[in-house]
Amino acid sequence: MKLVTGFGYLLQGAKLLTHPDLRLFVLLPLLVNIIMFAIGLGLLIFFIAGWMADVVGWLPQWMSGITSLLWVLFAIFFGMAVFFSFNILANFIAAPLNGLLSEKVQQHLTGEVLGDTSLGSVLASIPGSVGREITKLSYYLPRVLLLLILAVIPVVNILVPWLWLLFSAWMMAIQYVDYPMDNNGISFRKMKKAVSKERFLHLGFGGAMSILLMLPVVNFFAMPIAVAGATALYVHQHRPLKQAEDDLPIIDQ
Repeated sequence: MKLVTGFGYLLQGAKLLTHPDLRLFVLLPLLVNIIMFAIGLGLLIFFIAGWMADVVGWLPQWMSGITSLLWVLFAIFFGMAVFFSFNILANFIAAPLNGLLSEKVQQHLTGEVLGDTSLGSVLASIPGSVGREITKLSYYLPRVLLLLILAVIPVVNILVPWLWLLFSAWMMAIQYVDYPMDNNGISFRKMKKAVSKERFLHLGFGGAMSILLMLPVVNFFAMPIAVAGATALYVHQHRPLKQAEDDLPIIDQ
């Protein structure tokens, strides 16, 4: 049932964003996401039209009837590639805003203020936020390269679509749970370890996010929903463990 619980946190994130105290902090990340997805959609339509013209031109006359099917397959395949890629880029650009939204969601859920949320504080957080996103990219890219290599190996490549779905769910969990973790002073290494201890919970959350990214129009709102949902997940699942660790007595060696 951990997968279902993880899925539920994304739904909770969507519900949280309707709260009046959080709406202002949703607008800027939402705007970044809409702009990035609009650019991605424009590129998708532009390139698919050209590629499809080439593909259809290569087809023999008797196969002309499958043009519509090819359009659907191309749209699904390249749509997933573009939307996942632009989601990563959007998170890179909006990282400080996502961190601020996560702080406000945690404050709303716990009643505790994490820190200063003034414009100056947000600007000062940009280098750290960008550095954290670079760390995530360094974790993400080698694994993407491995999947691309596996994709050209006969027989093994049959498994690649399923591995990609699993990896996408995992990366969505890593991407968004990291915001509240970072806000609470948890290193990227410790964050990965904490997420790994509850794999199915986080795969459920990441899988739900992957589905959300493929839904037209709804995917515009995916990023702030995921930030809020991941923060709720942190507050309910990870924060009690961190507090218990902080309360442990320090034993002198």
